[in-house]
Amino acid sequence: MTSIGGAEMVDWNLAVATATRLVRPGPEVTREEARAVVAELRRHAKASEEHVRAFTRMIPEGHEPEDTPVLVVDRAGWIRANVAGFRELLKPLLEKMQERRSGSSGSAVLGAVGGKVTGVELGMLLSFLASRVLGQYETFAPATRELPAGENGGGRLLLVAPNIVHVERELDVDPHDFRLWVSLHEETHRTQFTAVPWLRDHLQGEIQSFLSATDMDPMTVLERLREAAQALTGARPEGEEDEGGRSLVELVQTPEQREILGRLTAVMSLLEGHADYVMDGVGPQVVPSVAEIREKFQQRRAKGASRLDLALRRLLGLDAKLRQYRDGERFVRAVVDEVGMEGFNRVWTSPNTLPTKAEIAKPADWVARVHRKAE
Repeated sequence: MTSIGGAEMVDWNLAVATATRLVRPGPEVTREEARAVVAELRRHAKASEEHVRAFTRMIPEGHEPEDTPVLVVDRAGWIRANVAGFRELLKPLLEKMQERRSGSSGSAVLGAVGGKVTGVELGMLLSFLASRVLGQYETFAPATRELPAGENGGGRLLLVAPNIVHVERELDVDPHDFRLWVSLHEETHRTQFTAVPWLRDHLQGEIQSFLSATDMDPMTVLERLREAAQALTGARPEGEEDEGGRSLVELVQTPEQREILGRLTAVMSLLEGHADYVMDGVGPQVVPSVAEIREKFQQRRAKGASRLDLALRRLLGLDAKLRQYRDGERFVRAVVDEVGMEGFNRVWTSPNTLPTKAEIAKPADWVARVHRKAE
């Protein structure tokens, strides 16, 4: 545990316990049905490898698929995997805050509040997300006893079986087509990182730069989190100004972080949009009901489940993630229409050929910069 003055900043075990206790139960299935779903998702994950390679013309150079295991998990398994990932990714930030603790006037308060409160808060956020995520490629996944990961930073691919079953029932779509469709999206992410060896290190560098740019003492972080919680619950004291609906991520940003986040947003828009483009583009010969699935899924994405759901999406910045899917897919489609798949794949040449945030919105500018300059 990372600790400050003997008090844990984040009680990771409590975060897992809180999230698994609060997460909604999955859909009702028999043991035989559950086994069948798991087996089918594993088959689809394997079949998706060739479909994605053939469509994208991206051949893994760094790691073969067997270096990045496919894990079909339940909601509790997804929670454990993400807590392990958070611990790994947040180490630099927590260590920096630990160094600053000795000079912080509020350190005693933070020590008293400790990691218990932070662990509960993190657990509550994860319980919300755990029932919504269909799949995830964990780029920076550390291996644990229960959750293996690829060697040499190969990551792992997670498919959350109960969530997939829940959504396919909610949308009333063909379950076999839907499971393959989801697998295609996540397999595209795995292909992106296995076919582009420098991408993982580049993304990790940007994330670590973002975290290193944090220039706040621990008490300020707690105060920002308190303000965010008040904005969500409507408990902000009368007379205090609203934060303008900013997300939790935006509430704790420095100017340098906003610049880095612009680059990260562009990369994530590319990765998510490319995966969406591929999952639809593989075609009806592989997923016969793809058009129906996409239409119903887009409607579900857009409307959210409730006012609370929409508020949480906004607070956590998930509305921004939805825009990433949409804007990124438009970018990929426009570039492929203009210069073909081989021309689009120049995007993977180096960090310099990645689109900027402005180019995501104006694909022609990326084509002009990368293709016209090369010619």
